[in-house]
Amino acid sequence: MPISPQDALSGGVRSLVDTPLGPIQFRSAGTAVHVTHVLLHGIGSASASWAYQLGAAVGQSDLRVLAWDAPGYGRSAPVDMAVPAAQDYAERLWSWLDALYVSRPVVMVGHSLGALMAASAARLRPDRISRLVLLAPARGYGDAPQAERERVVQGRLFNLQQLGPEGMARARAAAMLSPGADPALQEAVRETMAQIDPAGYTQAVHMLGQGRLAHELKTWSGPLQIASGEADTVTTPAACEALASDVAQVRISLGPVGHACPLEAAAAVNPLLGLPRLV
Repeated sequence: MPISPQDALSGGVRSLVDTPLGPIQFRSAGTAVHVTHVLLHGIGSASASWAYQLGAAVGQSDLRVLAWDAPGYGRSAPVDMAVPAAQDYAERLWSWLDALYVSRPVVMVGHSLGALMAASAARLRPDRISRLVLLAPARGYGDAPQAERERVVQGRLFNLQQLGPEGMARARAAAMLSPGADPALQEAVRETMAQIDPAGYTQAVHMLGQGRLAHELKTWSGPLQIASGEADTVTTPAACEALASDVAQVRISLGPVGHACPLEAAAAVNPLLGLPRLV
């Protein structure tokens, strides 16, 4: 990458807005009057994971890109139930965008767990989304056997309890990228993951456990793109191919990159989203 993730973020603005469902923290970039893109991060991440997408929008008069810190992340208020569903996050998403007076349809982009939130948001308000883009989408385990759901949920929560956010970040950050990823990207992933709030992460794990992405997408009839990397060991190419097939789409390959594709594959992700490449 020509610049570090930290430098890419330096031109954006970090804000906090009150909504009827609690405050939401977010980053924004671009000077267009109307919001054009909304970016939703994954379970072990935050708005900083969109560094190269936000950085590309800085100073662009035809773009305004928003990336939230999901409920329970950063200074965003958590959802008010112990075991939330994707719809609980989607409702807070629309409450946030309403608080920012976003009126025109946006390109809604979900990465990993954010794909479940994006799809649920599309089910609730399809008229407010012009295009849905899912990057390395987490399918959720709502359709899996109960034993598998419990194994996934309890395994993630056990790791959090035993390692804490910093320990979990040290253990898992490298697996989010391909073996040949730039060390600066590895550090960016580790730093972001180390800052997760255990309570917010716990709620997100429970949401993952009952998520049903393919089911959420059945009601969406607008433009849809599903993309992932060939070196993704979290949401594997085979899993993303199966999801795409289930919803009559063709998976777009982002090349030999890992799960944190907005960072590692920005050169492919940005044109897919309609954003400039960073030079």
